[in-house]
Amino acid sequence: MNRNNQPTTNFYITTPIYYVNDLPHIGHSYCTIAADCLARYYRLCGHQVLFATGTDEHGQKIMRSATQRGKAPQEFVDEMVQAWKQMWERLHIKYDRFIRTTEPEHISAVQDIFQRLVDGGDIYPGEYQGWYCVPCETYLPEADLQDGRCPQCGRPVEPMSEPAYFFRTSKYADRLLHYIEEHPQFIMPATRRNEVLAFIEGGMHDVCVSRQRTEWDIPVPTDNAQSIYVWLDALVNYLTVAGYGDKQQHQAFAQWWPPHVQLIGKDILTRFHATLWPAVLMALELPLPRTIFAHGWWVTNEGDKISKSKGNVLDPYQIVRGLVDLSDATTTVAVDSLRYFLLREVPFGLDGSFSWNALLSRFNADLANDLGNLLNRSLPLIERYLGSQIPQPGPGAGELADQIDQTRSAVEQALTDIDFRQALTAIWQLVAAANKFLDEREPWNLYNQSKTVELEAVLYDVADCLRVIAIMITPFMPAIAEEIWEQLGLGAAGATPTWAACRAQQLPPGIYIQRGEPIFPRVDIKRALSRLEGRAASEAEKETKAPPSTTITIQQFSKLELKVGVIVEAHRVPGTDKLLRLLVDIGEDQPRQVVAGLAEQFNPRELLDQQVVVVANLEPATIQGVESQGMILAVGDKEPIALITTDRQCPPGSIVR
Repeated sequence: MNRNNQPTTNFYITTPIYYVNDLPHIGHSYCTIAADCLARYYRLCGHQVLFATGTDEHGQKIMRSATQRGKAPQEFVDEMVQAWKQMWERLHIKYDRFIRTTEPEHISAVQDIFQRLVDGGDIYPGEYQGWYCVPCETYLPEADLQDGRCPQCGRPVEPMSEPAYFFRTSKYADRLLHYIEEHPQFIMPATRRNEVLAFIEGGMHDVCVSRQRTEWDIPVPTDNAQSIYVWLDALVNYLTVAGYGDKQQHQAFAQWWPPHVQLIGKDILTRFHATLWPAVLMALELPLPRTIFAHGWWVTNEGDKISKSKGNVLDPYQIVRGLVDLSDATTTVAVDSLRYFLLREVPFGLDGSFSWNALLSRFNADLANDLGNLLNRSLPLIERYLGSQIPQPGPGAGELADQIDQTRSAVEQALTDIDFRQALTAIWQLVAAANKFLDEREPWNLYNQSKTVELEAVLYDVADCLRVIAIMITPFMPAIAEEIWEQLGLGAAGATPTWAACRAQQLPPGIYIQRGEPIFPRVDIKRALSRLEGRAASEAEKETKAPPSTTITIQQFSKLELKVGVIVEAHRVPGTDKLLRLLVDIGEDQPRQVVAGLAEQFNPRELLDQQVVVVANLEPATIQGVESQGMILAVGDKEPIALITTDRQCPPGSIVR
């Protein structure tokens, strides 16, 4: 439902496009997980959804990063984009469109818009004199500097004086001010809206939208000596995604524009998304986004923003791996647990401080004790007393119906308000109500007293409530929701979760539950934190005492038998997250079976017919019950990021030396 409680058919949501000078960190993940949550919710509601994210690939910062790594800019961004896509896949993020600013259709849209603004008199030539922050790709007036540094990242700025083009932002100041005042949902939360209003009332200056031409930018259409400012280039991506400028997609653009929700970090709100962006749309005579929501930062315990520019980033997947190690949860459960923590821990819009103690406490209290306990005590009762079969909802069933209805309404309102914490709080109140219901109804006593009708009603209600909870947590924790769905037997019964089914007594009677292992193994938090402290101390010691280099002789190296192989079959090893069983042709009578820890980085299908390098004389080993007769060579320290292959086709079994 939209904010007027009217049915909608389309829902367009965006994240900012992220700068690919480095790998994604927890701040990027936070925004993208939040957008994924809303996209999944509206899909559950039956809407057509366009969820767009992507990468910002032009500008000085990219050129410098590429040069530092000895790569051409295009080669560098191509590699980085794969890392970003891999991270979103790992974090269970299901976007509909991944936009890159190096795409030809985007470049065409940017140049078309720039020229339209020139032709309309909204862009004019001038002279820029001031300061420029390369890490933030931002022009800054003297008054905004803090001790001669960028107010956002704290890095030194560079003086700049050069011919440039300017956009007449000041022309739209009054109109934008009135629009924001008349549309309170346009800028959220309210604290950010007030900051934007104060900024506009303080006087909006025309914005520099070009700089001297570089090889890694979009050229100004009629002035090859100038490049289009990367921020204008980046903002246009939202139009490109919707089909702007493409005659064949004109109908699609009308279908999707304007965006319903644009999620961004608070640091890019005032100067860009809340002023330059809507002013450009006004100049183009296009409707403004319905809501631009600026979320807070994840900060260190000292209150510093976690960011690439500050060098204190947290890798979200390293957190996932740490949680797997500390809790013995599966990787998919650890991913969803991190998603839950990020969206539950702090109100969306305020800053949050990450700590392992907070994450592990949420894991134990909310997931293991509350949700996990409800599942782990309910299904065994159905298994033991009802032969694993969901009973008919006979007389007395439906006692949790009012609580379910109240929860559904509360979650709908919270997600309409983009309040993830409140939505999860409401769901966990339902979890608590179901646990309390079990305690009070005591089905074990009903069984002992042969009160079959009452017993079936109680266990039906609890299982039905679990079904509703599984649907409600799907946007937040899709893999965990699917596991609960399967354990309830709904997957085997062919049932598909929809938001409309979040009502009591919709659980099909007669289906058989398929109880699995507990999803959330409890963590000994004190012991886990002690282990983390020990690791930190060990890492610090390693840094101060670098180990001596280890060398081998040519005779030792010659003992390795390296051969070219071709992967002819690839399958996941059941019951594992990381392992693949590969059949590799290395020129022998039969392909070798090799177990490799590649499942999290590579889809089995993409490995077929791939040439690899195999250690052929490695002693056979049994891994997770599967014999492995060799080793695939790959690049990467803690995890594989690329396979070692050949630059041309070689016969299987060719010697590598």
